[in-house]
Formats: sequence, structure tokens, C-alpha cells
Amino acid sequence: MISGQLVEISVWIVLICVIAAFLAGFVDAVAGGGGLIQLPVLLWTFPTAPLASILGTNKAVSIVGTSTAANTYRKKIQINSKQLIPMISAAFIGSICGALLATNVSREIFEPIILVILIAVGTFTLLRPDFGKLETSRTASPAVAPLIGLVIGFYDGLIGPGTGMFLLFALVSFVGTSFLGASAIAKFVNVATNLAALIIFIPGGHVIWLVAALMAPANLLG
Repeated sequence: MISGQLVEISVWIVLICVIAAFLAGFVDAVAGGGGLIQLPVLLWTFPTAPLASILGTNKAVSIVGTSTAANTYRKKIQINSKQLIPMISAAFIGSICGALLATNVSREIFEPIILVILIAVGTFTLLRPDFGKLETSRTASPAVAPLIGLVIGFYDGLIGPGTGMFLLFALVSFVGTSFLGASAIAKFVNVATNLAALIIFIPGGHVIWLVAALMAPANLLG
């Protein structure tokens, strides 16, 4: 039961979700955009679950992979704390706001919007595989990074897929961060946005824990 509603969970549903999580993990490792696989599968396999429960379950799975990746970057790359701290703080707030909106919007109204966004992000990812990798030299205002964090954090709390790609592009293109440095910052910000959303989703009972617990290891393994 989630959020006062009974949700049917069969062996086949769990198997499909676990396979999707594995594929999402693999795609994330190779090119990014694993959420474009994982979220639609959750929407399809749980057609009666509240939107917030789908998003909460997706976040509970994703945070395992993003945390692991962030820890790897922490050990190998020196992070620019002057960029990271303001951006991560703003992204945290933005994600909480996005998640709060998700808990107050009906699935029937919002699901078509999510599907359109998923198709748009997926198409753009396929057409522009080097999106955000062209480094630029610029000196940006200190307010730019927090503003980027706030906007993308809101998107991640509300929807999610493509967040890492958007962060990477924004840091390289608008802040002037090196590609490697931007990759590291993006992972840490993504951990913060996932955590912020879960702060809203978990107390509201918006996580299908059995499914998330089985999908998370598969995502990490992929």
C-alpha cells in the first residue's frame, strides 16, 4: 500500500522493473539518460499508482547510482567548492519545491506532460550526443550557478530524467567550468536533488519500497 492506495505487485512487474533499472544503469554509465528508460517503465507497470509514488520510487533507485558516482569523483577530482556549495544549496531548495508540486498534481493531468518531456529530452539526447562537452572560457556572475541549480533542481524534483545532462551543459556553457569539473559537480548536485525530493516523498508514503529495493542493486550493477 502506498499513500492509502493498494498497488498490485507481481513477479513479472518486479522483473520488468529490475531489467529496466539494469538497462538504465548501463545507459547512464555509457552516455547518460538512464532515467529515460526507468521512469517510463515505472509509469507503465504501475498505471494506477499516484504520480508522486512513481517519482519517489524512481528517486529512491537513482540516488544509489548518483551517490556512488559522486563518491568516485570525490576521490579522483578536486571539486570547486565555490561553485558547488551555492549551486547544491539552491538545487536542494528547488527540488523540494518540485517534489511538493508533484504530490499535489493528479497523474491524469501531469502524465501527458511528463511523456512529452521524456520524448523531447530523449530525442535531443540522440541527436546531440556531445551536448555540453564543448568547453568555453568565460567568467560568469556568482549568481549564475545558484540560479541554474534552482531551476534544474525544481525540474529534477518534479520530473527528473536528463537532469545530469542539463547540469553538465549549463556548467560548461554558462559558468565556464571544465568538462571534467562540471561532471563532478553535476553528480553531487544530482545527489542533493534526489535527497531533497525523497525528503518530501518518503514521509508521504510515496515510495514503493519493495520495488525500489530490488531495482537499486540492478541499477548499480548496470
